[in-house]
Amino acid sequence: MRQLPEPARESLRLASVLHALGDPIRLELARRARETPESTCSALADGLDVPMSTLSNHWRIMREAGLISMTVDGRHRRIRLRAEDLRDRFPDLLDPILRLAEAEAPTSGTR
Repeated sequence: MRQLPEPARESLRLASVLHALGDPIRLELARRARETPESTCSALADGLDVPMSTLSNHWRIMREAGLISMTVDGRHRRIRLRAEDLRDRFPDLLDPILRLAEAEAPTSGTR
């Protein structure tokens, strides 16, 4: 398995993380990634009415912001929320945001 490039923990920037979480689709993807660690991109996006090209862009933004890690596993890409790195860098930021997102989570697709 090959890990795609991501910023180091000490390089994470609050503005980039907030930007990544600021889109409703990315917020929902982050919430799902927390619930099902090491899942594939397609499994996490299941039920979202979003074109694949748009999803690829969302995953890239999230990875480049340091919100997720992405590992290539054959034809699949596995996603892991970088919760520990984010907690170390920005204590008490991620958990409340994802808790609020869970409370607002749609029962079907977002957007």
